[in-house]
Amino acid sequence: MKKRCEWANKEPDILYHDEEWGKPEHNEQKLFEFLILEGAQAGLSWITILKRRTGYRKAFLNFAPKKVAKFNETDILKLLNDKSIIRNRLKITSAINNAKQFLKIQKEFGSFDKYVWQFVKYKPIKNNFKNSSNLPASTAISKKLSIDLKKRGFTFVGPTICYAFMQAIGMVNDHTSDCFLYKK
Repeated sequence: MKKRCEWANKEPDILYHDEEWGKPEHNEQKLFEFLILEGAQAGLSWITILKRRTGYRKAFLNFAPKKVAKFNETDILKLLNDKSIIRNRLKITSAINNAKQFLKIQKEFGSFDKYVWQFVKYKPIKNNFKNSSNLPASTAISKKLSIDLKKRGFTFVGPTICYAFMQAIGMVNDHTSDCFLYKK
């Protein structure tokens, strides 16, 4: 049996851990997806969001930022009645707002990927934690990213959300040192 990070102990955590978490991601649509999902997770467990991921993909048009940026009040009302996602007005309007800001960054930097990866000098940070309880909630880099995103008009992008985003897209490798994915 493979040794995994201790938090990945049942589905869908195991699949997410093995196939996505901590792997460098550069696809624009996936980056937008993780940004929205991490914001939606605020105050909730990640498993809650993972279980609703299919619902989020459908509700937010497969995380196409150009389409989400055009959502209006009618769309918001529809989403507030969609049981397949977290029906929180602030989180829903944040996703729409963040789509607009995401597009502005793409225009300014050529891609959101170029923008976000500059915070780690385009190379993943490989940490060396023995167990998940040693993982920080935020770091100096996630605080810097949070401040910059907020200046650019993003919401639901505090330092903890930004660190979770950085972990999800592989800007940091926080697989514990005993995890089979640590060395990869």
